[in-house]
Amino acid sequence: MNVRRRTALKFFAGGSLSTLAVAQNPAAALAQSGPLYQNANAPIAARVADLLARMTLAEKVAQIRTAWQGKADMIDGLAFDPEKASAAFPDGIGHVTRPSDKRGVPGISGAAGGTAARWRTPAQTVAFINALQKWALEDTRLGIPVLLHEESLHGYMATDATMFPQAIALAGTFDTDLMRRVQSVTAREVRARGVPLVLSPVVDIVRDPRWGRIEETWGEDPYLCAEMGVAAVEGLQGPGKFEKLADGKVFATLKHMTGHGQPESGNNVSPAQLSERDLRENFFPPFREVVRRTSIGAVMPSYNEIDGIPSHANTWLLGQVLRGEWGFDGVIVSDYGGVHELATLHHVAADTEDAAHQALRAGVDSELPDGMAYATLPEAVEAGRVPVELIDRACARMLAIKFRAGLFENPYGDAALAQSITGNAEARALALEAARKGLCLLTNKDAALPLDTGTMGRVAVIGPNHAIARLGGYSSVPKQTVSLIEGLRQIAPGADFVTAQGVFITTSEDRSQDLIELADRAENLRLIAEAVEVAKSADTIILAIGDTEQTSREGFATNHLGDRTDLDILGEQNELVDALAALGKPLVVCAINGRPPSWPNVIDKADAVLECWYAGQEGGTAMAEALLGKVNPGAKLPVTVVRNAGQVPSFYNHKPSARRGYLFDDKAPLFPFGHGLSYTSFAISEPRPAKARFARDEPVVVEAQVRNTGAMAGDEVVQLYLTRSDVSVTQPVLELKGFERITLAPGEARTVRFTIEPRRLAIWNRAMEEVNEPGPLVLSVGNSSAKLKSIEVEIV
Repeated sequence: MNVRRRTALKFFAGGSLSTLAVAQNPAAALAQSGPLYQNANAPIAARVADLLARMTLAEKVAQIRTAWQGKADMIDGLAFDPEKASAAFPDGIGHVTRPSDKRGVPGISGAAGGTAARWRTPAQTVAFINALQKWALEDTRLGIPVLLHEESLHGYMATDATMFPQAIALAGTFDTDLMRRVQSVTAREVRARGVPLVLSPVVDIVRDPRWGRIEETWGEDPYLCAEMGVAAVEGLQGPGKFEKLADGKVFATLKHMTGHGQPESGNNVSPAQLSERDLRENFFPPFREVVRRTSIGAVMPSYNEIDGIPSHANTWLLGQVLRGEWGFDGVIVSDYGGVHELATLHHVAADTEDAAHQALRAGVDSELPDGMAYATLPEAVEAGRVPVELIDRACARMLAIKFRAGLFENPYGDAALAQSITGNAEARALALEAARKGLCLLTNKDAALPLDTGTMGRVAVIGPNHAIARLGGYSSVPKQTVSLIEGLRQIAPGADFVTAQGVFITTSEDRSQDLIELADRAENLRLIAEAVEVAKSADTIILAIGDTEQTSREGFATNHLGDRTDLDILGEQNELVDALAALGKPLVVCAINGRPPSWPNVIDKADAVLECWYAGQEGGTAMAEALLGKVNPGAKLPVTVVRNAGQVPSFYNHKPSARRGYLFDDKAPLFPFGHGLSYTSFAISEPRPAKARFARDEPVVVEAQVRNTGAMAGDEVVQLYLTRSDVSVTQPVLELKGFERITLAPGEARTVRFTIEPRRLAIWNRAMEEVNEPGPLVLSVGNSSAKLKSIEVEIV
């Protein structure tokens, strides 16, 4: 066996696929007719080994690089140009970033905005991908297809694709089946255009609402994030463990590993000041659970550092823990710019070549979005500064995911299929269902909601978010959107609605804009006076306030910030609330926002507050249905809502010594984790464990009965928490270990059964060993972390 082939086998084994054990004899394979790697029936490990042995160093490096701005060198106008591509990429193209956007087209410096001008149409996207893949298969030396990825945080971020509610709203549904179905629709819309990889889901737990990316997360709880993460990956990829990707599915990317959701000072990419214990108890579990239960295709390291080591260079994090302890066998892709930032931001690398070397050594297989640092690798290898084995290892993994995705057999998109399924009636119906299930009723004084169309009279619909569909970050332009006022007029066509702007929040609606300016105060005061006059003529007021895509977002550069020190609503919105509340009319607030509503003045003044989050393209219909009683809100808060930034970080699963209190302020949050009201009422019984004593190696089984004691059908989320004490290390006062969302008719009762596996009871002891220690265990059941009934059992 030659040296190159022996190296290929060795480093393919270093974390790619267990099927290497069945790889055929490579020497015999070379003697057969046609290359082994082109044989669709051969084991993937053998195909990778065969192909890697045939590649030059330049071809290998091309496979671990990516092209985004580099698309400019392969297109003429919007169309793929094979002659330009051959000249610019003589060694092939490994990976292309976001084929749906126009990055690389003259005049398009970025492609993160919400205007159609920045995006290819579906047909243009498929045409570009198919021409690119035809060139790769037919015009390059080895015929290696190109890997492509897209963003899909809450739907495919591309023109016409279905935009579902933002991630934090999906988390609030506490509905894993819904999550699975939402992600399945996203997968098929992405794959129809010819893309096999998405950069989703985000499974970071979040503990700092100052962080602008909180809207991208599934909240603060490790168990909730893990269960939603598993469901999302199953929807995107398919369930369980598998080798080859099914039709209509895409590989998912877990991000961002890790600690991203509790950055220093709430600033994006800042250090995560976390101990190994905190990582293992809270931040690791969602990642670990997805790796354990699915065939997750990719993992993305976080921008931040932990204990002085940036994640993109952290061999312990990516090698020892992710690949070693957990057995992850997919690819590790960098966050955008994460490799070269080892030199330019973190200053742990001397230059981009050193950054590339450190990232490769840690296990980063593909540099996104343009492969700037990895471009230095051929020269570094030839000069002996970087071992070729690191290139081989990364290249083998990138080839493996292409074989697993079936790209060598069919890398093409289907324009007709994409047109028929993208944003179709089925997808739109699911987006509406998700929007309905994501609505969380925070307050409802004196049953102010639902409104009665027979008695509500004239309704003034006011506010900066009443006539616009807020989609949130990582959104494109769907086929249709429904604003709140549009939804109200559709649901109640005979009602008398009058409108007013109230205030503007910012001076622009372009979310790609770097500099964000609040709207002119003098103009807003004039608009408030105008809104008051409109409201005076009405009997009821609906006020739509909150955020815009500019005021809560990813701060990806020092000139493009998205984090905040103040958590209250911005600008003159509180003054608008005060002016309308002073009229003494029923005041209902629709909170349309990306970060949690730490709005004490609003909560005090409003008669009811409906948390809508960014409700997706059909959000206006869902909000209108809820306000008018056509839908009963049933979502819960996936985060603790603090009163002000001085309470940060505040999370429900804190240690017993925390939350002693403050001078001159209340230590309690504005709303607890798991909170959410209904138009009906529910009675949840005390927990009923199967027995009083459980062995350490057996599951804990507990039941509770739930009854709808009101007059309207509705959804309740039954939540199971546990508390451990008298063990070797301190434990949280509460830990979520089960939840189930159920629908009950008036008077209907149901028994909910939870099973806690022994591994869910394990703790990290003083020797940092994961064990299930004996001792008392308190089981608590209720409909929020602050409204529970408990019973004690024992682990023996």
